[in-house]
Amino acid sequence: MKKLSITHLLLLAVLVFAKAQDTFSIVAVDSLTGEVGSAGASCISADNLEIFFPFDDPDFLGDLLPGIGAINTQASYLPENQDNAFEQLNNESTPQEVVDWLAANDAQNNPGIRQYGVAALINGQPMAAGYTGAACFDYKNHVTGPNYAIQGNILLGQQILDSMEARFLAAEAAGLCLAERLMAALQGANVPGADTRCLSNGTSAMFAFIKVAKPDDEAANPSLRLFVSYNPVGIEPIDELQKAFDEAAPCLANGALEKKNEPSLKVSPNPTLGEFTVQYPGHGHRLDVFDAAGRPVLGRRLDRLEGEKMALNAPGIYFLRLTSASGASVWQKLVVQR
Repeated sequence: MKKLSITHLLLLAVLVFAKAQDTFSIVAVDSLTGEVGSAGASCISADNLEIFFPFDDPDFLGDLLPGIGAINTQASYLPENQDNAFEQLNNESTPQEVVDWLAANDAQNNPGIRQYGVAALINGQPMAAGYTGAACFDYKNHVTGPNYAIQGNILLGQQILDSMEARFLAAEAAGLCLAERLMAALQGANVPGADTRCLSNGTSAMFAFIKVAKPDDEAANPSLRLFVSYNPVGIEPIDELQKAFDEAAPCLANGALEKKNEPSLKVSPNPTLGEFTVQYPGHGHRLDVFDAAGRPVLGRRLDRLEGEKMALNAPGIYFLRLTSASGASVWQKLVVQR
């Protein structure tokens, strides 16, 4: 049998690596506005996008179902798997049911090399789930909350996902719109080598995208859709995407009114050994606490203006939802340590 030359082996490696489509991304939903959104980035050059994905724009990793949810399909991307995810979510499967189905029914019977993030509104309630195959390139992982999933592989480390999550939650606590929260999450990964293949380029990635659909949008024409793509010339795509985002000002028209009506919530200490205090302006609010699996563990009406002390005995990650009398809500993440 004829041996492959070093050149051919290197070319084959490049092809496999480029097609792998490894990345960092986020999907999220807003139960107040009904918006669904997706954002992400990857170290794939503009030339390689043109070669390997000639019929797709850089936002092809994210799929939006207006009024229902959002899906990010990455790591050895296959359009068949993305289409299956779309169909499952459109048939009212929960995000966890979607990723479970995809893992059991991979289009090439190789789910270990895939990664997914799914967020949806099920009967008006936000839900999210992530999946990271064991054979994805390190560093790989995903983190989820009640209304978002963040995932990545070939990452600098867990700090990239944690930073994205922290920026998203901070933007949410500040009452920013969904598009602003997604953009903030991307900025959490704006460090050289976030996708480690781009470390030598001095950037986090080579392309980046963000898109958000309102409930009455068409799937192919969301209200917000921005993307940038570069060859390896040291241009930071997240910064360039931010410029386009600021110019588009997608939340300017209704942002002031929405922020005025949204409640705010402070939780301290966080992390905690069990006891914590919740602080909020006004009265007539309701606080609901969910565990990492989305199960309710605590719920009560809040009327003390100075705040209330609470306790959770079991260690883990919890999500607190404060709902005002008008129905507006805000979320906070709480870590209970041993």
